[in-house]
This record gives sequence, structure tokens and C-alpha cells, in this order.
Amino acid sequence: MTGSDEEKTGSVSGAPVDSDRVEVIRDRFTSDNRFSRVDEQPEFAPERLVCLYDQRFYPPVVLEARLEIVWFENGDFSLHYHEEHESGGFDHRWDRHPSNHNDRDHIHPGPDAPTPGEDASHPLDWRDVLTLALSEIEDRQHAFWETVD
Repeated sequence: MTGSDEEKTGSVSGAPVDSDRVEVIRDRFTSDNRFSRVDEQPEFAPERLVCLYDQRFYPPVVLEARLEIVWFENGDFSLHYHEEHESGGFDHRWDRHPSNHNDRDHIHPGPDAPTPGEDASHPLDWRDVLTLALSEIEDRQHAFWETVD
């Protein structure tokens, strides 16, 4: 989808946000101890659920880490993982949406989530998609501590 298409629809999908699904995810993640805060529709991301990771999972060089989630009624989604570091950041996205740069299912890999990304095949069930993304994030978190002396 082009930038102008996104401006017209207000989303990368062109479909309405699946508020029921986002609410279920919010309810589950609010009680998940990996997150210190879960904000629905913050001002800087009005379509998204923003989940702030608890700082205990990161070394001091990582100032903040969050997962931004938007799900659409047609099954499209965008999951954006972001870390804010003392000297820059890290971004990775898992996407399913129409695109003129990749297949419908694709990722924009870290550290800078480039466009075009890499074509991928995501699970069909939304719970499996979340499990996949959370597992990859957890692997990244573990890697920080493997490199700490």
C-alpha cells in the first residue's frame, strides 16, 4: 500500500481496526509480567496497543523497549518491536497487509526495519503470530545477557 493509500484509509490495511481482538490482547498483556505498562490508543499511535517491556529484561544500555500492535478485521496486522538505546535504537516489524514492496506476509528485520523487508509466511491464527513475535523478542532479550560479562 502506498503512503497516499495509507493516508486515505488511516491504516496500512485499508480495513477497520479489530477492536475486539485488540481488547483481548490488551486484557491478556495487562496481566503479563513481562510488560510494565499497556496503553491502548496512545496519542502517538492512536490505532495501536503499546506494550512497554519491564526494564528488568534489558541491560542499562537499553533505555526502553516496547511492542506496538494493531490488528484489523480482515486479519491483517502490524507488530512493531522497538528498543531505544543510549546511542540509537533497534526496530523489527512483523506485518500482514497489502504491500507494493513485499508479499502480504513479510517482516522488516532489525536493526533498522528496512523497506522493502523480507517476504515471510506468518501463522494463520493470531495467537500463533503473537507467540512467534514474543518468542523472537525473548530470544533477543536472552542474547543481551549472554554477551554481558
